[in-house]
Amino acid sequence: MSNPPKAKKLPQLSTEELQQRYNAMQNDLQNLAGKIGELESEADEHSLVLTTLEEVLAEEPDRKCFRLIGGVLVERTVKDVVPALQTNRDGIQKVIANLSEQYKTKEKDFDTFRTDYKIRAVRG
Repeated sequence: MSNPPKAKKLPQLSTEELQQRYNAMQNDLQNLAGKIGELESEADEHSLVLTTLEEVLAEEPDRKCFRLIGGVLVERTVKDVVPALQTNRDGIQKVIANLSEQYKTKEKDFDTFRTDYKIRAVRG
């Protein structure tokens, strides 16, 4: 004979506490989604610039180009800028992947919270 699984003992929360936790979790998800969107846009911009510069790199690697670094416009050559841009884009993509994993985890926690406390969204 097996014992039935024990139900989780949930802490008793007042309506206000439930609402605050619900709102906080929802805001966390929205903030993460916003940040992911910003970074995806930035990675797309890097890719667009890289596509353009790679054509130039094949023909004129010593051609000068300008790059904005920390608010300062600096002159460099295409062959110097392309590897830096690739490194930046790759770093941004890693951050996006990390934030996406965080989002999935928080979303799962949010769904569990809603299920555990039998919360249904009310559309108004």
